[in-house]
Amino acid sequence: MGTAGEVLGGHGAFGHGGLGGHGALGGDADAAEELFKGVYPKLAGWVRRLVDDDDTAHEIASEAFVRLLARWTRVESPQSYLYMIATNLIRDHWRKTERERRAIRSVTAGATAEPATYPVQDVDVRNLIASLPPRLRDPFLLHYYGGFGIREVAALLHKPEGTIKADLFAARAKLKTALGDRDA
Repeated sequence: MGTAGEVLGGHGAFGHGGLGGHGALGGDADAAEELFKGVYPKLAGWVRRLVDDDDTAHEIASEAFVRLLARWTRVESPQSYLYMIATNLIRDHWRKTERERRAIRSVTAGATAEPATYPVQDVDVRNLIASLPPRLRDPFLLHYYGGFGIREVAALLHKPEGTIKADLFAARAKLKTALGDRDA
């Protein structure tokens, strides 16, 4: 992994070849560089597990940092902000992917014989998770896919731990119901 400027393409507040104390960050360039070094690998890995593609994961993680830098002086918790941006970008990616799948299905409809279906394998977990309302989906993604504990999720989302536990319970119940409906 290179410097933040190299990974982000040498654009924006980082300038060419790193942060260097110039641009939109001013004196906070070192803090941003340290955040990048400490968080980028974990963020990109988390995104990778959700989108199942290395290039897309790095694109989303980089975009999250670019958006953070645009608001650097106004963000209280940069790491929380990064994960929320990444969550929204992942959601956008899933929507785009689903639109592309639908378009391909409509174009190829009738072109091939219907393959044998296996209901258990037919379940698209990403679509089920994407169908959750944001108040349930965000803690679910951070906890189960991001590997954050309840306390960390509560801090990232600025909610009490009890609320996070209740939201995770509700998300699991909705997913279980959706899975049951698909199997019926």
